[in-house]
Amino acid sequence: MPAEPTLSIGARVRQRLEALGAMVVMSGKVFSRAVRPPYDWGALVFHTESLGVRSMPIALLTSTFAGLVISLQFGFFLARFGVQYTVGRVVVLTLFRELAPVLTALTVGARIGSGIAAELGAMTVTEQVDAIRALGADPLRKLVVPRVLACLLVLPTLTVLADVIGLVAGALVVNLQYGISFDMFFQGALDTVFMSDFVSGVIKGAVFGVTIGLVGCFKGLTVEGGTEGVGRATTQTVAITSVSVCLADFFITKISLYL
Repeated sequence: MPAEPTLSIGARVRQRLEALGAMVVMSGKVFSRAVRPPYDWGALVFHTESLGVRSMPIALLTSTFAGLVISLQFGFFLARFGVQYTVGRVVVLTLFRELAPVLTALTVGARIGSGIAAELGAMTVTEQVDAIRALGADPLRKLVVPRVLACLLVLPTLTVLADVIGLVAGALVVNLQYGISFDMFFQGALDTVFMSDFVSGVIKGAVFGVTIGLVGCFKGLTVEGGTEGVGRATTQTVAITSVSVCLADFFITKISLYL
């Protein structure tokens, strides 16, 4: 097998910028098709069930252990100052604003994004996407729009679920470890949290969901190199979505602090 030519740094940068530009163009086309009928409700329901319901176990496990760990850690440090009874106030803000949306996006999003890239990549290398075009259908409307909209619905929903599960797990562990009653924990949480804290986490989930859906679809539709290329695309999807989630989280947090 001939060795792949080594690209210079400038060529690699140009290649990345071209890919970024192509993805931005595809995203614009997807958004324009998403708001114009006809709508494929059946495909949307199918992908929402496929991506969301099957991701619930990993979302539940992640949020449970996140709630347990941060409650233990905050309880430990607050106990040094004799104010461990305020642990519910800290845990609820940490979960609602940061941990629940970000951890859900990193764990569930990696599964969803790589799955979409693998599915569409297999369709691309077996020329099924070309067959859709040959039949006069639009691959973006038929394949991409339902998946991106499903991600837009699934990630915020799983984020809300992670909020609830993480909070319950945290209340349980501080009750057992530090003897803090459930009433004190949840009353402190309710006294501290505002609707804006909850909404900012849900908005993050929606942005993360759209990002994961677009990256997965783009990598799947631009696969080259047969089955080896499909594997490479899934790996790149996980890496790109993880970095994108962290970047988006920073900018959304920065903006939300000024609102």
